[in-house]
Amino acid sequence: MSVPRGFDELIHPATRLSVVALLATTEWADFAFVRDSLSLSDSALSKQLHTLGEAGYLEIHKEGGGRKRRTRVRLTDAGRTAFEGHVAALRAIVERAGLPAPAGPAPTGPAADGASPADGPGPAHRPRHRHHAEAGR
Repeated sequence: MSVPRGFDELIHPATRLSVVALLATTEWADFAFVRDSLSLSDSALSKQLHTLGEAGYLEIHKEGGGRKRRTRVRLTDAGRTAFEGHVAALRAIVERAGLPAPAGPAPTGPAADGASPADGPGPAHRPRHRHHAEAGR
C-alpha cells in the first residue's frame, strides 16, 4: 500500500496531531490552555512541543522568569502546511477505502450525539473562544 503524499509521520501520533490541530485554530496559544484543552501533563506537553519545535513546526516564545514564566506557542508556516498536507492525506486514505470523507469540521449538537431534534437540546458544548488561546496578544 502506498502512503499518500503529505502524510506526515511526525504529526500522525494522536497527541501531536491533537496539539497541531488545536494550534491550527489560533494564532498563539498559552501553554496552560493547550495543556488543559488536551488533558496533558506539563511534561507530556513539553515533550511534544519540543519534538514539533525541533522539526520547525512550532515557534515557542517564553516570557518572564520563575513562577511568572509564560510560554506561548504557535504553528509556523511549515507546521501549518504539514498539518494541512497530513489532513489531506488522511482524507485520501479514507476515500480509497470507499468511505465518504467528511466535508468539513465534525458536526456538533443533537445530531452529533445520536439524538434526534425531537429529543430536545443535546449536551452542553463548550464553545471555542479565541481569547482563551490568545490571551495577552
